Amino acid sequence: MVTDSSTRPVGPTPLSPCRLRPAAATVRLLLAVLTLGALGGCASTAYLLQAAVGEWHVMHDRRSIVDVIDAPDAPQPLVRELGAVRAARRFASQQLGLPNNDSYRSYVRLHRRYVVWNVVAAPRFSVQPKQWCFPIAGCVAYRGYFHEHAARSFAARLKRRGYDVLVEGVPAYSTLGRLPDPVMSTMMRYGSDELAAMIFHELAHQLLYVPDDSRFDEAFAMTVENTGLKRWLRYRHEPQRIQMFEHLDAADRAFATLLRGTRRRLARLYASGIPRAQMLRRKHAVFARLAAQIRSLEQRLQVRAALYDRWIRQGLNNADLVSVGTYYDCLPGFERLLHREHGDLARFYAAARRLAHEPKAIRDRALCRS
Repeated sequence: MVTDSSTRPVGPTPLSPCRLRPAAATVRLLLAVLTLGALGGCASTAYLLQAAVGEWHVMHDRRSIVDVIDAPDAPQPLVRELGAVRAARRFASQQLGLPNNDSYRSYVRLHRRYVVWNVVAAPRFSVQPKQWCFPIAGCVAYRGYFHEHAARSFAARLKRRGYDVLVEGVPAYSTLGRLPDPVMSTMMRYGSDELAAMIFHELAHQLLYVPDDSRFDEAFAMTVENTGLKRWLRYRHEPQRIQMFEHLDAADRAFATLLRGTRRRLARLYASGIPRAQMLRRKHAVFARLAAQIRSLEQRLQVRAALYDRWIRQGLNNADLVSVGTYYDCLPGFERLLHREHGDLARFYAAARRLAHEPKAIRDRALCRS
């Protein structure tokens, strides 16, 4: 949820989709990625190498969830959480029509807070994200690193080149079904509801993914996630948790609306053609006003948004606005599409696939708002 981006998976990272298939050994995996990098010509060999090594460690260290649960020394809190994962995973395939494969049937313990750190960037006077292009995944509005230091070093280089940047830790990602994604320890600290939501979200990326259109992909996955979580909680007879989810979701949307309005004001400012020094002063004023509006909205909604606390401390910038827009710009359009299909997920998936085959301009007109 946007209220705390640490609980929001940032979709299919450009890390692991660089590989066409699981490799039998480290060397084969690295050679496959390096070959793809050379052919694609759109990402550095060093970047692809760290992606391959990081992904190999994740896949190599995973264990079957059944084996983890049955281990005599397994901590009981972990056993309970993984039992809930197994139930949510069955529900995803049987009730939500999501892929029934080996993803999220294994577990890996990672000795760090996040699995990857994503870098988002936008030019100093633009609210359009910088894009990076990769084999298979296409062009996306973020670049992920398995080591925080590498992500922050890359972000620092972008900042020196004049970009606004954001670095955020990510607890989960999808390989789009090309590898059997495990449940990661980085996903476990948010509670069983958010854990189920992450699984629904990432499986949705396996079901439908459009290269070069992050807004479409993330809003589709969020629609499936939100719908799936409400149905999951209803299935488990948890009305109070449904109410809590709806309260937090309404707060997320209120913040997203506030940031979208700011993004529009900045887009008009950046297109105005006024001198750059004057534009920079006005930009700073817009973000100062946004910080005050966020604090006011927190008071009115009686929530404390950890994500925005971090952003305000670090200094709000264009990249912050871009990251929220990627998830929320097309969400209302997908929800309308689901409503038109009377909540029938199979028909909704089919309608979304039809839109996925249309040109991006047509998809945007049907679903998205800037």
